Amino acid sequence: MEMIRKKRRRQMSEINVVPYIDVMLVLLIVFMVTAPLLTQGLRVDLPQEASEPLDVDEESESLVIELTADNQFYISVGVTAPDEQTPVELGMIGQQVSQIVNANPAIQIFVEGDARASYGPFINLMEELRRAGVASPNLVTSPVEE
Repeated sequence: MEMIRKKRRRQMSEINVVPYIDVMLVLLIVFMVTAPLLTQGLRVDLPQEASEPLDVDEESESLVIELTADNQFYISVGVTAPDEQTPVELGMIGQQVSQIVNANPAIQIFVEGDARASYGPFINLMEELRRAGVASPNLVTSPVEE
């Protein structure tokens, strides 16, 4: 009597990683295409100055206050699309900055002023920041083009 042995199929215990690699490459391409499209803030023509680069802590949150050429103020925390921003009254800036600084004392504050903006609104902004408890905001300029 001959015994017939059935071959049992062993379960495959390997993971096929090829589909995961394909998905990863597609995501990489998507992020590479969309990353340059994400811009923070408005289009401000910064004054040019030969100064030292700012010490920016990449891990901490940042607050950017912008003064445009038509003397309007904008506030953005983190990354905000330019079309989502609305102008802020100078009186409201002090209140908002004060609340943000009280909630997060380690936040870095940057002031971007357009080169064509008037001097008066800039001084008024600096005074509002001083009243809100900001000792020394970082003034952002663009490097001198040679």
